[in-house]
Amino acid sequence: MLFRKTALIGVGLLGGSLGLALQRRKLSEEVVGYVRRDASVTDCDRCGVTTSTTKELPKAVENADLIVLCTPLAQMRVLADGFTPHLKTGAIVTDVGSVKGVVAAELTETIRAAGASYIGSHPMAGSEQTGPKAAREDLFENAVCVLTPDRQTPSAELAKLDELWRSVGARTMSITADLHDNLAGRCSHLPHIVAAGLANYVLSPAHPPEQQELCATGFRDTTRVASGSPEMWRDISMANRRHLQRVLGVFIEDLQEFQFALERGDEATIMDFFETAKTRRDEWQNNFSRRNTSNE
Repeated sequence: MLFRKTALIGVGLLGGSLGLALQRRKLSEEVVGYVRRDASVTDCDRCGVTTSTTKELPKAVENADLIVLCTPLAQMRVLADGFTPHLKTGAIVTDVGSVKGVVAAELTETIRAAGASYIGSHPMAGSEQTGPKAAREDLFENAVCVLTPDRQTPSAELAKLDELWRSVGARTMSITADLHDNLAGRCSHLPHIVAAGLANYVLSPAHPPEQQELCATGFRDTTRVASGSPEMWRDISMANRRHLQRVLGVFIEDLQEFQFALERGDEATIMDFFETAKTRRDEWQNNFSRRNTSNE
């Protein structure tokens, strides 16, 4: 056992999947979930994602060795303020949020003052589905999990958190919170905005009814993530707006260059656009497949 007691603050897809993995891989003797509604308590119990579930925040974190915030970003500060007075000395607090800088700025010093450690985590895994019913023990298999320690992070706590994520199947990477937010803004947050934009535009009722009939596999695959939680993606966009504004600007400029090429009838530029995209995507996919195969 890595931990005697783990507290999951919020038990949705990520929290529930982590709860299943912790139990079935015998990484934590006790996995307690904190939720806000009676229906969520029932769902957690039925799905077996926790060993117990409570609506009492102090009870959830009491004597916990590991506390994992699995809520939307905007809720984390308030919840941390609520549980910090009840933290066990030496406890590790982490989160699974998609933006790290703002969370680290809000939580690190307060949690350290309580005698515990905050280290940000971001497992690059998920789904457009939500809730404990969507949880899967293998959700983190072969996923990259980013850890964002700072210069004062205790090496022993970082090593233990790294071991946790590796034990549930992830490949870990340690970088600064700001670098994480820059990279995630480009490869995770921007694609979601593009998918949502496509869904809003193409499926608008302003278009003829035949429009939706023509939307097939390519459109479905490209817009899949647009079915994700609007609350979660609102919080991500606001929390990472500094990086998102920049990457959106560059992306829009690239689209405008393609638009100008169409206006000029510039076949060579258009061909280069698609050829470059295919080459880069194929190389990425091949490297991704090799990495996953080598880790099996």
